[in-house]
Amino acid sequence: MEVERKYALIKAKIEEACKNVNRNTEEIKVVAVTKYVSTQRAKEALEAGIEDFGENRDDGLIEKWEVLGNQPVWHFIGTLQTRKVRNVIDKVSYIHSLDRLSLAKEIDKRTDRRIKCFVQVNVSGEESKHGLDAEKVIPFIKELEQHKNILVVGLMTMAPHTKDEQVLRSCFRRLKSIQEEIKNLNLEYAPCDELSMGMSNDYIIAIEEGATFIRIGTALVGEEIKEA
Repeated sequence: MEVERKYALIKAKIEEACKNVNRNTEEIKVVAVTKYVSTQRAKEALEAGIEDFGENRDDGLIEKWEVLGNQPVWHFIGTLQTRKVRNVIDKVSYIHSLDRLSLAKEIDKRTDRRIKCFVQVNVSGEESKHGLDAEKVIPFIKELEQHKNILVVGLMTMAPHTKDEQVLRSCFRRLKSIQEEIKNLNLEYAPCDELSMGMSNDYIIAIEEGATFIRIGTALVGEEIKEA
């Protein structure tokens, strides 16, 4: 099975990256980004032993959830419109794109359980990227205390699409630095132990800089569906 072969290759690369920086591979969670593949391919990924799936649109998540149910752990990794929270809230375990109070309020209103959320940070400062500016992250997280159904498990970022290793490392290190600041606040509702960073082209560097969740699409499950 192609996915199984790719998964084995990625796990070997993760092991090597962890060895380089004296980390334990158990710290790394691979989220298969299934937004560009069919439900059948997602099913193959599940059969290959991948436990976590990420979708960036509510309709894509619902379509696959209707077939696969709660077998994989579902992550919503794209920009989540406030009006679409109700469509996914009972299906996801993680939301990787919390970046505004209106979204926090809607998540809180639509569920009676604590949803694990990553606050999305625009570390690179690119206008095309979503997320909070670095200096706004801690004030934002302090405002989340009133929303009892949100647990801030960590921070998420998308690095620039570049082959410049120093640019990537700088981006990931900045997120790690902000995460450590938040952890030191010892907030019960925001333990912020996790870092969701690194994708198909830069996950090895992300791991070396502290990533605990890596989001891999093309390099793991491939690409069958072109985005409209």
